[in-house]
Amino acid sequence: MAQSGSNPVGVDNTFRRKFNREEYLERAREREQQEEEARNKPKGKAPPVQRKPLKHRDYEVDLESRLGKTQVVTPIAPLSQQAGYYCSVCECVVKDSANYLDHINGKKHQRALGMSMRVERASLQQVQDRFDKLKKQKVAGSFSEQDLDDRIMKQQQEEEERKRQRRERKKEKKKEKAPEEEPEIDPDVAAMMGFGGFRSSSKK
Repeated sequence: MAQSGSNPVGVDNTFRRKFNREEYLERAREREQQEEEARNKPKGKAPPVQRKPLKHRDYEVDLESRLGKTQVVTPIAPLSQQAGYYCSVCECVVKDSANYLDHINGKKHQRALGMSMRVERASLQQVQDRFDKLKKQKVAGSFSEQDLDDRIMKQQQEEEERKRQRRERKKEKKKEKAPEEEPEIDPDVAAMMGFGGFRSSSKK
């Protein structure tokens, strides 16, 4: 028997959500405005780091202290004790001297030291001061004619001494290579061992 009445039977799906169009249009306008401002705004870069200009080294690069030495390398050894050249600034190991020089002269290493790759432009006064300094060094280190003659004589004497030592070493080597004289053998012992036939029996 069918139910009578105006009330529908089953799920009530007659309700539909209604959106406020004005509210969503306002949100869209705000989002577009923010995107436009972001596009027009200059990109936020950090202020450039002020680095010192490039300067020459005040130390000698050590490339030969470990030359010809044997070293045991283990996988757990710290970087400073591994094979190759260790850079304490960048904390890395470079395998050979050419690459090590490239590394310490390179941009990454100089930046770690706080320097840029630009060289400071010298002023006129700095150039003149440098010339004056070099002139003073030249005058202080100049030699007289007598000093020059003494140095030449000393070098000639050292060269003569080296030649003499080489000649003596050659003579010693020749003496070592010369066959040793056969020692005298007792005739009775030689006859007993059967060597008697090797010597001439004629007496002069």
